[in-house]
Amino acid sequence: MLLKLLFVSLFSLCSSASRNDEPVIGVLAQEVSSPNASHAAYVAASYVKFLESAGARVVPVMINLTLEEYTTLFNSVNGILYPGGGVSIISSGYQRAAKIFYELAIQANKRGDYFPVWGTCLGFEQLMSLSSGKNMLAFTNTSGVALPLNFTKDTRTSRMFKHFPAELMAALSSEPLTENSHHWSLGVVTYNTNEELRTFYKVLSTNTDGNTEFVSTVEAYDYPIYGTQWHPEKNAFEWSKPYIPHSPSAVKTTFHMADFFVSEARKNFHRFESKEEENKALIYNYNPVYTGTTSAFEQIYFF
Repeated sequence: MLLKLLFVSLFSLCSSASRNDEPVIGVLAQEVSSPNASHAAYVAASYVKFLESAGARVVPVMINLTLEEYTTLFNSVNGILYPGGGVSIISSGYQRAAKIFYELAIQANKRGDYFPVWGTCLGFEQLMSLSSGKNMLAFTNTSGVALPLNFTKDTRTSRMFKHFPAELMAALSSEPLTENSHHWSLGVVTYNTNEELRTFYKVLSTNTDGNTEFVSTVEAYDYPIYGTQWHPEKNAFEWSKPYIPHSPSAVKTTFHMADFFVSEARKNFHRFESKEEENKALIYNYNPVYTGTTSAFEQIYFF
């Protein structure tokens, strides 16, 4: 009995040693459309809540920092999320920061430093641009619509979906649970004819606007890099638009997606140089503003 207890204790120690139970994830900020002294950039609070709901803390990644500052921050956080929005994926502070983190993540993962990257909507589009080296998006009629996912044959072996409950996978494939707020998409034909994207990403789901079939969910073959053209965070945390689904299955989708990405971040062991530096960087130093009556977001952090 004593040996059994000792074995269980050792197993628990080994398991926790290979897992970071205090993950900190960066969320990339982006320019506001009409900047002023106190409102130059923002992060929608729903992305923060999305990650916090699965046990992560959040650091806002500001735009227009130096390469040295971004490198220091990269080595302090355990993953990064590129959120949706409306800035340029070719030339913006958002694009520059996303490119730096993307390149640092590729380098880190190649040397065995597991660092996950997630892109939602605009973030998905940014990842496609960074991975292919060009902008190949096509206009689609997909702004303000909820859709079911058309899963591919690769979904069942994916890292992203393999632990989802069977009933939730069935609901995702048959009910309009994924909210889309984008005008631009990666066409399936474009993906199939682009070697960089085809060899880098596994397509897990597609959708169509009735005319164009587009890629809606991906994960990289060799790196912990993930993208959804749809918005998993909105189902549980955004209420201003009537087309956002809030059914039990829709809300479960939010939390299962968050749980997956945060579980990926737990595999990374970056840390701030001190507790003081960590505390200074966290989103807790900022107050979200209620914007639900004037914006698509219920709350926004302004910087």
